[in-house]
Amino acid sequence: MAHSAALGEHHYSLTSTWTGNSGTGTSGYRDYRRDVLLEVDGKPDILASSDKPFRGDATRWNPEDLLLASLSECHLLSYLHACVTAGVVVVSYRDSASGMMRENGAGGGAFVEVMLRPEVVVADPSMIEAAERAHAQAREWCFIANSMNFPVRHEATVTALGA
Repeated sequence: MAHSAALGEHHYSLTSTWTGNSGTGTSGYRDYRRDVLLEVDGKPDILASSDKPFRGDATRWNPEDLLLASLSECHLLSYLHACVTAGVVVVSYRDSASGMMRENGAGGGAFVEVMLRPEVVVADPSMIEAAERAHAQAREWCFIANSMNFPVRHEATVTALGA
């Protein structure tokens, strides 16, 4: 059965360019930088690298940072949508997300869990209960979390202005 774009099929593309050739390419594990330039047409470039423990540049975004950012932002955007549909007015949202990746001892590894800790402020105390429920709806709608093979957990707090 062919999938139709009418069913909501979306395509994304970017260019990832290694910019870390120090003059001798990958002649040895310590002979090159892990610097990468991520480009998407019409958007600011992202300077990326591997994480510092993997000989990367700690001042650049690494794949682990970007994965965590994707999960946090996707939940945030899905949550705002869920709140609109529930009649909840969100006036502030801040997430302190964290994740754990475990190496497997054979050169690879995987994320085993991400914890999102959204701190939400709503316009009125009468909205708190619906705002708390909206996190479950956001989890169902988040395309990125739905693509993961590890738990994406939530420890949300919701308060109201003046409460």
